[in-house]
Amino acid sequence: MNRIVLATGNMHKVKEIDAMLSQLSLTVVPQSDYKVTSAPETGTTFVENAIIKARNAAAQTGLPAIADDSGIEVDALNGAPGVYSSRFAGEEGNDRKNLLKLIDSIRSVPEDSRTCRYWCIMVYMRHQKDPTPVICQASWEGTLVTEPRGTNGFGYDPIFLIPEEGLTAAEISLEKKNSMSHRAKALSQLLERLREVYRR
Repeated sequence: MNRIVLATGNMHKVKEIDAMLSQLSLTVVPQSDYKVTSAPETGTTFVENAIIKARNAAAQTGLPAIADDSGIEVDALNGAPGVYSSRFAGEEGNDRKNLLKLIDSIRSVPEDSRTCRYWCIMVYMRHQKDPTPVICQASWEGTLVTEPRGTNGFGYDPIFLIPEEGLTAAEISLEKKNSMSHRAKALSQLLERLREVYRR
């Protein structure tokens, strides 16, 4: 059984990604199982940060690594929070503080101008010096509401409205989210690439 380390400490992401990778004959383990020290996310793009995280996990475990970097891009805020989505309210911030700050930031924006999208970049590295990492990216279009709704999601999900559903990302089931989200789309691309890798 091939083992791949997942370069994240976010157990929500571990759960989502593990559920989707279960169809491959791979054992996916979180980097916390190896006591991996997280690398500073110094990149200015999602791609840079995902590569930094994957390379760090591969270096410390000796295993192939998967990392994702994701966040929300709000048009009225010139793309913010972007790569700073997880620390929008500061380094000591958390999901709740980040959510409240974003609500405050868009409260005065007209409803029809609150367009946004989630982005997810997935990176697979065979080893820490892999010169050609697999990079997949996808987005999920939505708009923002100022009253949090739902309890199924995390991060900005309670205010991320899916127009075609009329529901926030926190009001739909995990199964439905795994069929339509930015992470689901990027991971679907990655699955196809991994099938090629592990067929060799």
